[in-house]
Amino acid sequence: MTALAATIFAIKRYALHDGPHIRTTIFFKGCPLACHWCHNPEGMDFKVEILSLTEKCVGCRECLEKCPAQVLQLTPDGIRRDENRCTLCRTCTLTCPALAHEATGRQIGVGELVAEISKDLPFFDQSGGGITCSGGEPLCQPEFLYAFLTACGALGIHRAVDTSGFAPTETLLRIATVTDLFLFDVKLMDSKRHELYTGVTNNMIFSNLKALTATGKPIRIRIPVIAGVNTDEENIRATGALAAGCRVEGIDVLPYHPSATAKYRKLNKIYQGKLFTAPSGESLARIVEILQQYSDDVRIGG
Repeated sequence: MTALAATIFAIKRYALHDGPHIRTTIFFKGCPLACHWCHNPEGMDFKVEILSLTEKCVGCRECLEKCPAQVLQLTPDGIRRDENRCTLCRTCTLTCPALAHEATGRQIGVGELVAEISKDLPFFDQSGGGITCSGGEPLCQPEFLYAFLTACGALGIHRAVDTSGFAPTETLLRIATVTDLFLFDVKLMDSKRHELYTGVTNNMIFSNLKALTATGKPIRIRIPVIAGVNTDEENIRATGALAAGCRVEGIDVLPYHPSATAKYRKLNKIYQGKLFTAPSGESLARIVEILQQYSDDVRIGG
């Protein structure tokens, strides 16, 4: 039987905005949405990629000599990689003295990840924190997620899952049996606008939110706030009404920030959110004021 493994792209320790108290956040790779404002573009694709950063290359040729598959070539424009033949062995990332090769993501087994997380148990015990599975979309790797959350539960670790809610309902409900808190993203209430900005409608998302509510599991709704996209009062009030109807624990308002620009450039991806702007302080205050009419617990940040 093949051991379960997941593709992740980061483990962030001492996270303060991914659930209650001090947390360790595991970022799963791959997402079925394509949000224009996504600040984790390295988590969009499901596969591990090796990036060759030509601006860092010093022309030493060490990676060419060490590459087992011989897929690298030094050109006048820098290192070029034959993506079709690359085996993702990471020899180049370990060899290059200039750090001109970089992996986005890695495979990890359940036991290895639990061992890594166990190092943080003293911080969880002292603060009341725990782990948060984020992404990407963690529900896209459900078998591993279930096994990992089960193992964390056996250690008494608080478990949160940060999700877009875009997954088969049976997957979500199965994961709910081994999850202590859901951080559930609600981006836009209008389905057509939701599809315009994320690539999918919100029909399944809202259906899943209703099904999750019925389980009685704690839920916090998280709203990425992007000026001119979802800051209008009609959308904010509709979101607040949804939260009230689902009896969620609270609402987290997450102001958009353009800090991912460099990530998109490195990944050679088009950043569709580069023209977006962060909401003004006045706008944020008004959004919080409106949402407080629907929930007693409204926070800026997670």
